[in-house]
Amino acid sequence: MKNGARTEAPLRVAISASESPDITAFGLSAGHLGDIVADLALQCLAADMDLVYGGDLRKNGLTRLLFELVMRYTPSQEAGQRVRVMNHLAWPVHIGMSIEDIESLASELSGVAQLVLIGDDGTRMTLRARRALPPRTPSAEEWMDGLTVMRNFQCARTDARVVLGGQVAGYKGRMPGVAEEALLSLRCGQPLYLIGGFGGAARDVAESLGLAERWAGSRHTWQGQEEFSDWSGHDLNNGLSHEENYTLATTSFIGRAIVLVLRGLYRTRTAGDRNSRGIAHA
Repeated sequence: MKNGARTEAPLRVAISASESPDITAFGLSAGHLGDIVADLALQCLAADMDLVYGGDLRKNGLTRLLFELVMRYTPSQEAGQRVRVMNHLAWPVHIGMSIEDIESLASELSGVAQLVLIGDDGTRMTLRARRALPPRTPSAEEWMDGLTVMRNFQCARTDARVVLGGQVAGYKGRMPGVAEEALLSLRCGQPLYLIGGFGGAARDVAESLGLAERWAGSRHTWQGQEEFSDWSGHDLNNGLSHEENYTLATTSFIGRAIVLVLRGLYRTRTAGDRNSRGIAHA
């Protein structure tokens, strides 16, 4: 903001991304998906925005990549400084981990990123409380409920969401994770940025909202996809024009997509949309 008399809290940007089943059909590779997530994360951090993820910490996954990136390029924060990166761990994710693994990762990320454990009741769980619980394999119902609870928790504590890629089969929630996170953002009026040029659930959502044309691999088969029929590309509330959102939903050029996301985020911040929604960061 140019107004030096007012100091605003930084935007908290949630990034929803996972591997896309369509990546090669769009002439790209898994490396390109990692590149855009990494570049977007660095650009947001450089613009004094904070990042939030809900990854499952699998080896060689995008969340691990992001943490490694942040650790490499972000100076460790001193005591009292804000944490720039948070990862929300859903109940079924962390209940299946040993407390030793959770504490080891938390220690590794100390000063750079923070793990936030979400309980099965949707409230934040302390490490102390988690120590009292033995790890176990969560049920299918716990996976569905726990992932939705975590995504609602995250939506209430972030200011904007970027989605890209996304598996459309083999998911453990009520619908593909990237899609559910996009739907929750639409429902709560959170600025939503759809990067559809890498295929996957993000592309499917963009098509459902009328922001991208159908292609040879288009599908309308995953559970919950019909829920997007209540929305259109005019409901993204993201500071971009309809034409800019169309470009964002269809381009596979990393630089162009990042420029559009940052443009929308700057416009959103300048317009004060975040303050008018009264988000409480906790």
